[in-house]
Amino acid sequence: MPADTSGLWRIRPAGVEDSPEIARVLRASMSAAMPYLPVLHTPEEDLGFVSGHLIPNMVVDVAERQESGRIIGFSAVSGEWVEQLYLLPGAQRLGIGTAFLARAMARSDRLRLWTFQRNAAARRFYEARGFVAIEETDGSRNEEREPDVLYEWRRDRGS
Repeated sequence: MPADTSGLWRIRPAGVEDSPEIARVLRASMSAAMPYLPVLHTPEEDLGFVSGHLIPNMVVDVAERQESGRIIGFSAVSGEWVEQLYLLPGAQRLGIGTAFLARAMARSDRLRLWTFQRNAAARRFYEARGFVAIEETDGSRNEEREPDVLYEWRRDRGS
């Protein structure tokens, strides 16, 4: 699994006490990476989603800065589904996203995830790590009504 060799960050399992910071990262990351998306939830609803759904039902990991303990990214995985993977803009390109995926890949022979078709940076990131687009939709099945794409990674592809 890729690990931080700079000593700037570390990944650890999330606890319910991390919910406010995870909700903050979710909102900030989505706003920065996908400003075209409608804002559908209040910060309080984000917090309720994290503490009431993500933490109790999924494997949630957080990346935190070593010196401050401040959460700068998180991932949430349910079975073979990468449900969430978000990093603050300043935490990108440090190997954190790759480390999150490596943790999930170590636990599964197949992973799937959805991202928006317009999210070119996410698409490049996943494709560079062996994910293959297997379906595109018009967005009618997601709450943002934004065209999306389903990606899949399989160990037997050699990726």
